[in-house]
Amino acid sequence: MSEYEHQMSTPEKAPPVGFSENAANRVAALIAQQGNPNLKLRLSVSGGGCSGFQYSFDFDEEQKDDDIVVERNGVTLLVDNMSLLYLMGSEVDFVEDLVGASFQVKNPNATSSCGCGTSFAI
Repeated sequence: MSEYEHQMSTPEKAPPVGFSENAANRVAALIAQQGNPNLKLRLSVSGGGCSGFQYSFDFDEEQKDDDIVVERNGVTLLVDNMSLLYLMGSEVDFVEDLVGASFQVKNPNATSSCGCGTSFAI
């Protein structure tokens, strides 16, 4: 067990990136539709978008050695170390409203974000 995994198994330690129950349930449903139980949700940050940085959600079967792993309700969220620099303290949520349904990142590090919620500035 790695140092990080040991820290994550301690109840008083919060994960560096939160993963809401709504998001975990939606990911579980999407994985079931794909028929591949090995899929994990990967959240990453890259340069671009209308505000400077943008979030990207992808399914990935492979977990890298330096990935941050957050598990909830049997679903795994992966975040690479570079993206974690911009995501520390964030929470991934799944929101359904009149406009539609989408994964959203509630990022306390972002000083501004675009109207679509996929791009942000620090």
